Amino acid sequence: MTATRVLVLNSGSSSVKYQLLDMRDSSRLAVGLVERIGEESSRLKHTPLNDGGASRERTESIADHAAALQAVAEELAKDGLGLDSPELAAIGHRVVHGGQSFTEPTVVNDAVLAEIERLIPVAPLHNPANLTGIRTARALRPDLPQVAVFDTAFHTTMPESAARYAIDVETADTHRIRRYGFHGTSHAYVSRATAELLGRSPEDVNVIVLHLGNGASASAVRGGECVDTSMGLTPLEGLVMGTRSGDMDPAVIFHLMRVGGMSTDEIDTLLNKKSGLIGLCGDNDMREIRRRIDEGDERAKLAFDIYIHRLKKYIGAYYAVLGRVDAIAFTAGVGENSAPVRKAAVAGLEQLGLAVDDELNAVRSDEPRLISPAGARVAVAVVPTDEELEIATQTYALVEA
Repeated sequence: MTATRVLVLNSGSSSVKYQLLDMRDSSRLAVGLVERIGEESSRLKHTPLNDGGASRERTESIADHAAALQAVAEELAKDGLGLDSPELAAIGHRVVHGGQSFTEPTVVNDAVLAEIERLIPVAPLHNPANLTGIRTARALRPDLPQVAVFDTAFHTTMPESAARYAIDVETADTHRIRRYGFHGTSHAYVSRATAELLGRSPEDVNVIVLHLGNGASASAVRGGECVDTSMGLTPLEGLVMGTRSGDMDPAVIFHLMRVGGMSTDEIDTLLNKKSGLIGLCGDNDMREIRRRIDEGDERAKLAFDIYIHRLKKYIGAYYAVLGRVDAIAFTAGVGENSAPVRKAAVAGLEQLGLAVDDELNAVRSDEPRLISPAGARVAVAVVPTDEELEIATQTYALVEA
């Protein structure tokens, strides 16, 4: 029996998202989420998809990630999809930060684990949880390939002129300070899917990808390779996001320390959790912001205008970086669902060949689609992202090679 299934794990500090896929046709066999790990009222929601079964929920105390994965294994086994199945080819793990060390998916061994651990100082919120998930899965299936797929890997093709900050080189190298970028699996998937939508090879297409969710990032992709991206050392740099500030003068931090008397932890919390849209207007849900704008709320309108202004700046910048742009692709929660954001982002950029057709833009669909007018010089597309499929695809390609 040929093993064609891949289990994808996305381990957070108190959660585990998972999907089981069959790579013969990229179909999903089961999806689920364990949340509130370590609390009295942990919750597991499991949905089998291979036979149209109903979702099941468990609410109980799940002490740690080991117990969480054991619970996941139990639920999968109820559907005949257990982790002991000979059809399971590998487990693919999302790892947020791979630094410069990992430029492609990598089979996990002790040396790989040690390097991911060494990168914790540049990803203190994510890499520890990712490591826990990998170690737990290895303990459950030590015989099975465990593959790490890194959020940063797609961006390692950036030239040094885009990846370097203009600070002292020795200081930067000593502390591994450079622009790494994130959301790489999404940017890889969407840039490739956009080329497919255009009926062209990724190697022949230049795309600006706009991943607009609560976290948001842009990338300039030339011929299938990233040449610039908006996030940097951390996911804080770049676009205005749900709760993150994005680009700002770094001297603001010194000002808040000296004049505002704020500690580094307080400033970290301010910029990552109390800024962006929620800092500007008290909401980080674009649907609610648009509702408030329709009711005449000036604060919500200002937040939206700042969001769009930053987005336009990056579209223009990446147009200049690429020289020729074949398509702009909107993806993730806001990018896929907010027609007003898409329309406003390209409004006034007609001289660059950018426009949306209002009727096409208003259509809601889970399928990749063009929303630019027929014959437009630059295609404007909505391309739903699929990071789990991308992780599974990369994982399976590696273990089958």
